[in-house]
Amino acid sequence: MKNAVQIRPFQPSDQSATKQLILAGLADHWGTLDPALNPDLNDIAKSYRGETFLLAVLGEEIIGCGALIAEEGMVGCGRIVRMSVKKRNRQQGIGRLILHHLQLAAKQRQFHKIVLETTETWTDVVAFYQANGFRIIGHHAGDTHFEKTL
Repeated sequence: MKNAVQIRPFQPSDQSATKQLILAGLADHWGTLDPALNPDLNDIAKSYRGETFLLAVLGEEIIGCGALIAEEGMVGCGRIVRMSVKKRNRQQGIGRLILHHLQLAAKQRQFHKIVLETTETWTDVVAFYQANGFRIIGHHAGDTHFEKTL
């Protein structure tokens, strides 16, 4: 499956499908969703201008995404955000493939470290990041914080 998956940059024409993918993933994890809490998704191209926003595409269908942004106030550090894989495509290595490409982008952007956070009760997601070399550096307000040195 993952061999047929292509990783490519987000394009403005991907706006609707990408927003729906991320919101569906959040609703799946939370059981409910308040779209007003995600204003960056209303214009992904604008919100992530100058950053790295990648899509996993199978045929013409967007099945995953993830972004790498410069960490505010920390030179040489990036933050992974908006990682999501369609529910039916999980457990097939797609998240790992997106993460790999985001780490390559981090090295190209001369980041020496990557940080991220996820909800601490999402044990499958916590385990995913740990299995991919991220170490837990703390917990705050219900989130687990990770880092990885490149």
